[in-house]
Amino acid sequence: MTGTTRAVAIIAAFAAGVALIGTAATAQQKKGGCVLAGGEATMITSGLAEFMAKAALKNSINGMGAKPVGDVKLNCKDGTASVYCIARQKACK
Repeated sequence: MTGTTRAVAIIAAFAAGVALIGTAATAQQKKGGCVLAGGEATMITSGLAEFMAKAALKNSINGMGAKPVGDVKLNCKDGTASVYCIARQKACK
């Protein structure tokens, strides 16, 4: 893989990693309930994928105006040329 091709692949992986799973505000959450929020990322290393998934989760929770509750559950899968991670956490208003 040439330097230019590698740079393009890294940029593409980063752009894909910025994708968020936003949990829609449900009727339960509007009443002050809790939801399971999530964030996902696809990156070229497991460290980056974990970091970006947790950052996406944090943004999702902040975007809802909620507070995180409990531990973050992280699930990652190795692909051929990338690692996919999804982070989930309970969030309450």
